[in-house]
Amino acid sequence: MRIVFFGSPEFAVPTLKTLLGSSHEVVAVVTQPDKVRGRGRKVSPTPVKALAEDHGIPVLQPTSVRTDEFLKELKALEPDVAVVVAYGKIVPKSVLETPVHGCLNIHASLLPAYRGAGPIQWAIINGETTTGVSIMQMDEGMDTGPVVAMKEVDILEDDDAVSLANLLAHEGASLMEEVLETLESSGRLESTPQDESKATHAPLIKREMARINWDSPTEKIIWRVRGFMPWPKAYTTHKDTEFKITGVDACHPDWVPASAFRKEVPPGMVVEIIKGRGFVVRTGGEKGVLLVTRVLPPGKGEMGAIDFVNGGGIAIGDRLGD
Repeated sequence: MRIVFFGSPEFAVPTLKTLLGSSHEVVAVVTQPDKVRGRGRKVSPTPVKALAEDHGIPVLQPTSVRTDEFLKELKALEPDVAVVVAYGKIVPKSVLETPVHGCLNIHASLLPAYRGAGPIQWAIINGETTTGVSIMQMDEGMDTGPVVAMKEVDILEDDDAVSLANLLAHEGASLMEEVLETLESSGRLESTPQDESKATHAPLIKREMARINWDSPTEKIIWRVRGFMPWPKAYTTHKDTEFKITGVDACHPDWVPASAFRKEVPPGMVVEIIKGRGFVVRTGGEKGVLLVTRVLPPGKGEMGAIDFVNGGGIAIGDRLGD
């Protein structure tokens, strides 16, 4: 089949690689325009564009897919189907209807759960133990189209949004390959409408969402630290200066002095230093404590929390989030 691939970030790369190694023909890639990225502020292509160019695939980078010019280019490619993975823009009806078999999208959740821009992050932040990928026949709504296939995966206790995204990207690629094989052999796909009564939303991640509330239970703080990786990273304040917390672990109450649980010890206070591991912070609940293992102080690189302590960055009795 003739496929036009819509995608931009690293999450989309495994699917494009799979399609390039299949019997199908990727006739073009549509991706976001080049942007200034990184500390060097250099203009660089999306990961999808870089891969496409390495394989000699034509690349289209329209500022809008709603123009007559883009629609004319798409129709000239005569696609049998479009595969869409984290393209980054809403695809209008005119584009959805151009390929013979429409547009198939990989969404990183078990639809109708976690519709929206941040399904991976919110699944972790909300403490889900399972998630997955869905392949959907796209319509004009936001992740509302009928579902063609699903694959469920477990969320491990040490998963963060980076590790989970990597897993789901590869699971989605494999599932899309199976769906395209079915489409090619039968000429059609069975799909199931989504149950609107079970729909949940995964809004776009914003920086201010990542501020740690030390009154929260330990478990919820752990979920947030892992869910907000790699951006914007969970953060707190110390002596009116923000710094990011990038690694945390559960901490048994027996690891800290009994005095840590006195009523006058507020959530956010550093109550113990554990040699070789990091520092312990009081959290919400009767005996809530959290071990911080990695930090990213302002103007410095990421480091072990114990190195931060040894460098005088923090000490027992300091208050975070004040």
